[in-house]
Amino acid sequence: MAIFVQPPCASLTTRYVSRPLLQFSTLFAACWFCALTAATPLSNESRHVVVVVWDGMRPDFVSEQNTPALWKLSREGVTFRNHHAVYPSATMVNGTALVTGAYPGKNGIIANHVYRPDIDPQHAVDVEISAVVKKGDELSGGKYISVPTIPELVQRAGGRTVIAAAKTVGLLLDRHVAGRFSKPSEPASPLAEGERMKVRGSRSVTLFAGKSLPSDALAPITAALGPFPSGHLQQDAWIMKALTDLLWKDGMPGLSILWLGEPDLTQHESAPGAPAALGAIKSADKNLASVLSALDQRHARETTDVFVVSDHGFSTIERSIDLRKILNDAGFTAKTEFNDQPKPGDIMLAGNGGSVLFYVVGHNQTLIRRLVEFLQQSDFAGVIFTKEPMEGTFSLDRATIQNDHAPDVLMAFRWNDSKNQFGVPGVIDADWQRAAGKGTHATLSRFDMHNMLIAAGPDFRRGQTDDLPTGNTDLAPTILRILGIKPPEQLDGRILSEAMVKVDPSTTGPKSETKTIDAVKDFPSGTWRQSLRISRVGSTIYLDEGNGVFENRFNHE
Repeated sequence: MAIFVQPPCASLTTRYVSRPLLQFSTLFAACWFCALTAATPLSNESRHVVVVVWDGMRPDFVSEQNTPALWKLSREGVTFRNHHAVYPSATMVNGTALVTGAYPGKNGIIANHVYRPDIDPQHAVDVEISAVVKKGDELSGGKYISVPTIPELVQRAGGRTVIAAAKTVGLLLDRHVAGRFSKPSEPASPLAEGERMKVRGSRSVTLFAGKSLPSDALAPITAALGPFPSGHLQQDAWIMKALTDLLWKDGMPGLSILWLGEPDLTQHESAPGAPAALGAIKSADKNLASVLSALDQRHARETTDVFVVSDHGFSTIERSIDLRKILNDAGFTAKTEFNDQPKPGDIMLAGNGGSVLFYVVGHNQTLIRRLVEFLQQSDFAGVIFTKEPMEGTFSLDRATIQNDHAPDVLMAFRWNDSKNQFGVPGVIDADWQRAAGKGTHATLSRFDMHNMLIAAGPDFRRGQTDDLPTGNTDLAPTILRILGIKPPEQLDGRILSEAMVKVDPSTTGPKSETKTIDAVKDFPSGTWRQSLRISRVGSTIYLDEGNGVFENRFNHE
């Protein structure tokens, strides 16, 4: 029996005309960074927080049979049954939202794959690649991620953090770990050898995909465990042992993040529900069991809050859409790379699996409108967002991704709740890089946007379920509250107070509302309709799902 239940439609559901929910400000981000040094000192040193990410884990696969360790943990804590990814429902976007508590447009990571001509004028780039991050920092004065992450805030408050990630997303979780330690060329410290080793053993470390920051942190780990392996399951086991056996050897840090690559990697190669994917889920559960056992051996369970969360859900590809060919056949100049100088009117496509970002060179509004109208009359578009207002679309700030580097157009592919070859519901159209029958994500499907969160420990109620809307942006403010750190600025996410033991009795419990917005455009041949369901708790919003369809007038006659 699975512990996830699809959240019901709220009784407050209404429909209304689209208007901006949020205003994003470059000045606000700058003020946030200026205030970073004002983070309060770590006031709850008796608490530890461990975040274990199961990349791509759907909540409906959590069961006593599939995930016995996680199932048992859920009975000891709180299961959040209406948890949300941010959109696009992809790894780098949600990893950054998780550690910043900020929406993508505010923290700067709006997709896994983007076109930043100031970084690379000829290619779309992967946002977490070291060279891209370095160039982004050079262009922004060190603010590639424009708001502080919780590891940075914990460190500035005097705490230690460790990050162990099987995937490259780990590089985005703590942006400043490398700059705080001596370089090999600097003079040796006058500390005695024993004191130097003590300092080295207590420093903050980030491991990501077989690399480390600081760079010299990797050698003792590979000496003990061997080189970073090539197999997905072996990589997860390696990174878990690096955390529990070595990075925890000198004591528990204030914050630990373990990012497992499974079941995401195997689901991409197979599909949700495939035997190999179920095996990957069981492997993730074994790694969680090892983490909990390590906490028990250190007598740390009673002082440690454990969050087990996934970055996004997962779907199965029904059709692979070759957008470049389709657009070029329709008279557009669409490219996935520029071989020479981009020309006004060229369209760069940045595919992200279940969503595509369109960058029109020169930003010609007539051309952009023609592109949008073409997509609206297609049989694959789900929801369309635009930088400038256009009939039948939503603005980019509805997707919480509006910023200076946002695309002209963003399209989520269409989806439905049909079952795949393994009887698992949730199928989507996806970009040209993915094959039909395989798994992927990043749409506004409810199966991509609803992910997993279970929390247990001394600060959480026991054996409870939480049906209020929650999201990845809520982890950062909740973790900071547990550790007694006040963030320098208000976060987009909220503290999950309704699930915690200590609640201010003078405050009323949080309430939620859900609204569905529509956008419509009529054509001579039919009507385009798209909708987006949005939940809200206080000032925090969550995108539940969205979809669209072109109703051909002639097909109904």
